[in-house]
Amino acid sequence: MIIELGTLDEGPCPFEFSLPAGGTDLDLDNARVAGPVTARGAVVQRTAQTEISGVITAKMELDCVRCLGPVESRRKIEFEVAYVAPEHFATDKEKEVTTADLVTDVLPGNSIDLTEVVREQIVLDLPIQAFCSEDCKGLCATCGVNLNLIDCKCKESDFDPRWEALKNLR
Repeated sequence: MIIELGTLDEGPCPFEFSLPAGGTDLDLDNARVAGPVTARGAVVQRTAQTEISGVITAKMELDCVRCLGPVESRRKIEFEVAYVAPEHFATDKEKEVTTADLVTDVLPGNSIDLTEVVREQIVLDLPIQAFCSEDCKGLCATCGVNLNLIDCKCKESDFDPRWEALKNLR
């Protein structure tokens, strides 16, 4: 959904749209959109900046960082972003960055693609690590089997002889 900034009326311009599961490519290896994404909110045109705020709901499928199994997650993302024209964006190298500066970006033109804003907000909201369960055992470092499903015997049979001297310290 593209918003043409020149056609905005005074006051908030509400928006609401849905994207199908395949309509949002996150360009990530460890996270996928597993259901429709809905976004609703408002765009407000101010003198020096354009503000977008709203709520995104999405069903995600993440990879467990230990066993690489799928982890389903429902996300409800509240967001606020602001765009300024290039001539209003501070380029001072010595300027202190404030909290408001972290949600402000340079306006890419005379229009804003809200689907790109939604994609960006989903990526920013993703957890750094996702676990299928708190007690996930992960993968065996030797044979690669999922230790949640099978108990392999690699730890019992493999011993690196370089660590032999440390074994005697016990």
